[in-house]
Amino acid sequence: MIDRRHFLGAAALRGAAFASLSISARQALSQTASSVASPGEVSMRDRLNKPGPEARFLARRVGLWDVTETAWPAPGASPIVSTGLVAERLMIGSLLQEFLRPTNDTVHQAVKRTDLLCYNRLDGRWDYVAFDARDPAGLMPAWSLSRGELNRIEFSFPPLATVVGNTGEFVRARQEIITKDLDHEVNDQYFTLADGTGTEWLGHRYAYVRRS
Repeated sequence: MIDRRHFLGAAALRGAAFASLSISARQALSQTASSVASPGEVSMRDRLNKPGPEARFLARRVGLWDVTETAWPAPGASPIVSTGLVAERLMIGSLLQEFLRPTNDTVHQAVKRTDLLCYNRLDGRWDYVAFDARDPAGLMPAWSLSRGELNRIEFSFPPLATVVGNTGEFVRARQEIITKDLDHEVNDQYFTLADGTGTEWLGHRYAYVRRS
């Protein structure tokens, strides 16, 4: 049987806790409770999940793209060029996923890299995460500072550990996705070693050409 004294005591404690809140906090709680969409109204969640101009821009990139990858392992290093890669892109809601794979790998057994990109309408910035099977860096998340321009999406990574030469190093990294036109795009990745020099270099470039 429920102890009536215990029940009344708990209720009194909850009432006292609410009463101890500031007027502004109580108003915020009341507004939150009243902000739930009524029948027939569009909720904030549904409104923000509806594709906006950013998601429609990403959807234009769906399909197959031939990719040339150029890597500079360290400042001043000679470029290493890789061809025979294709980027396969698809939309998941408002999110664009890319698989970077060999041309003949249609069942995704030899994917080299995958990434996810979306515009977070709730906090007004781009969200990104990548995983490269060729690099033991694990998941690599990044965010933009603002929406910026659709044709040049810029975001930064938190400091991350990666392999430079034959050693593990901490680096700062940033990335720019530059859309030249409907059929050409460049993805540039810049790195700065934590060595006190502040030297930034272009470490990776992915050049995309849409397949006809």
